[in-house]
Amino acid sequence: MPRPIIGTQRRTHPLIWCAAIICMFCTIIVIITGIVVFVGYLVIRPKIPFVSVMYAHLDKFDFSQAGVLNTEMNIVFKAENDNRQANASFSEFTYSLSFHGIQIARLRNLPFNVGQNNSATFNYDVKSYSIPLDPDHSSMAARSLQQNRISFVLTGHTRTRWKVGPLKSVKFWLPLHCELKFQDDGSTILPDSHCTTKSK
Repeated sequence: MPRPIIGTQRRTHPLIWCAAIICMFCTIIVIITGIVVFVGYLVIRPKIPFVSVMYAHLDKFDFSQAGVLNTEMNIVFKAENDNRQANASFSEFTYSLSFHGIQIARLRNLPFNVGQNNSATFNYDVKSYSIPLDPDHSSMAARSLQQNRISFVLTGHTRTRWKVGPLKSVKFWLPLHCELKFQDDGSTILPDSHCTTKSK
């Protein structure tokens, strides 16, 4: 009776074992890193810095029969960083102030930093003179005075960056679009003017 032929066993190549070990270590490192980041997030609880209009006052709103508008306004911005363990930087601080689609001023600022759990304020005295108005905008200006409610639109953005624990720097754009509503007696901004980049 013929004997069965027994084949020789093939051994796994050492390079394959090395690759498997390396992959295993990489997987363990990724898992540990994820756990550390998650725990760090729960401990630090990072918050996105934000910009808001802290105060606004309409000092002057005059327009002539010739359709020329003159305005003076005081606007105070507040940049706030509620993170207790991270400094925040702000850049590309650019905003536009308009009256029913007519741009009357551009507000800018140089890059700046805000420390941990701190804030910074910036005061702008906006003076815009000899702004030509067409008949439609002249009617809007007259109607605003009659209704004792004058509105301006403030739009723009700021870029913020801060570091969250062991992670790299996190960057966000902070867009702002709001309506500044005043009374013609020079009173401060009305309560229904919600001007902040902070999420509700």
